[in-house]
Amino acid sequence: MTFPDDLSPRQSDVTSTLKVHWKALLIEGILLVVLGLAAIILPPFASLAVAILLGWLFVISGVAQLVLTFSTRGLPGFGWSLVSAVLAIAAGVVLLLWPVQGVYTLTVVIGVYFVMEGVATIMYALEHRKQLTERWGFLVAAGIADLVVAAIIVTGLPGSATWAIGLLVGINLVFGGTSLISLALAARNA
Repeated sequence: MTFPDDLSPRQSDVTSTLKVHWKALLIEGILLVVLGLAAIILPPFASLAVAILLGWLFVISGVAQLVLTFSTRGLPGFGWSLVSAVLAIAAGVVLLLWPVQGVYTLTVVIGVYFVMEGVATIMYALEHRKQLTERWGFLVAAGIADLVVAAIIVTGLPGSATWAIGLLVGINLVFGGTSLISLALAARNA
């Protein structure tokens, strides 16, 4: 991939666009922080909302895929595409009909994800410790943190299912909102 020699015109376009729209970024950032704090304060409701949102996303994407599949039924792979669409709709309906059980299942999946991510991060750090010099320890610490989060979530089941997803989503929203607020303020002062 090649880059143009002079990126300054493009950088100035981005800077001017951000400066014009800094208020929108600020409002979005504040909204995300407020929603994130609400999710942190009321994690069971946030967990339930995530399960219901995922249910609707599965149903909508499954219906869209079903329509597309039937509109292209002469193409190879029609049967597999049909199966995929029906599975998406079924998963969405299950999440919508039994969102509490869906939260439990999603929590187990997140716990497994943190275990795998933690192990992969630690192995990556150990494999590249010569290239990363003193920074490889931060990666090991991040991997250990993932394993600790996984242990808290998995050993706390079924009780952790009520708070884990909501808390993680809330933390993500707060950090995302905070970064947008700082971007907006920097753009305003640019």
